Amino acid sequence: MNVKKMSLGLVGLAAVATLAACGNGNAQNQVDKVKKAGVLKVALSPDYPPFEFQMIKNGKNTVVGSDVDLANAIGKKLGVKVKIEAMDFNNVLTSLSSGKADIAISGITKKPSREKSVNFSEVYYTPSNYLVVKKSDLNKYTSLSDFKGKKIAAQKGSVQEGIVSGQFTGATEIGLPQIGDEINEVKGGQVQGAVIENLIAKAYVAGNPDLAISKLEVTTPKADSYGYAVASAKGSTELTKTINSVIKAELKDGTMAKNIQKNYDLSKENNK
Repeated sequence: MNVKKMSLGLVGLAAVATLAACGNGNAQNQVDKVKKAGVLKVALSPDYPPFEFQMIKNGKNTVVGSDVDLANAIGKKLGVKVKIEAMDFNNVLTSLSSGKADIAISGITKKPSREKSVNFSEVYYTPSNYLVVKKSDLNKYTSLSDFKGKKIAAQKGSVQEGIVSGQFTGATEIGLPQIGDEINEVKGGQVQGAVIENLIAKAYVAGNPDLAISKLEVTTPKADSYGYAVASAKGSTELTKTINSVIKAELKDGTMAKNIQKNYDLSKENNK
């Protein structure tokens, strides 16, 4: 009986080890899968200029931005085509586990809670945050506490939701799926402000003369890893290494900064 139990135990351990090896192998070989498919599927929410936004190009609605440029560089490194999968921001990371996307590039903040379920690349951009208000209300609010009883918008699933709930005492945080929704709610008076990351806020304000960036300081969370990073499925080590090699090269030669500035200028023109 003891021998039988021992034998069954060894068989069970072997099966677990085999499954674990297969699981790790599937994640490790994500690069091979992408190359075999000949396409890199990229999840993003195209409402985040200058990182990702929509514009008419050659008569066709096209998703552009510095994150798209980065995705194309990663695709080139892998020797495959890039397919953009546009969706709401709160679905971007879940698209990795569902297999709808291979990577997610959408102004995604790298933070410990997210690292439990996905792989993150090195940080390629570290933003700050602004409060967008109606220009007519610019001098109405002199402190964050003045928003007590008011409504402040933030994008669903974003770091900005935590900023609103943590810093705007007594205010109601309104989570919205798109940055454009936040802008429209501020313009329409349904909310009294919106917390948006700096370049995105500046791009929208540039295209909406009735809006302004508040003089009130919004504190950005501080952490060693805080900043934008590229996400991929948990355990996709080789794919993450490839992504990091592209990011390091673009940060070193200035390509990343040039692409962000180029697309910021483009987004301002697009919003006119």
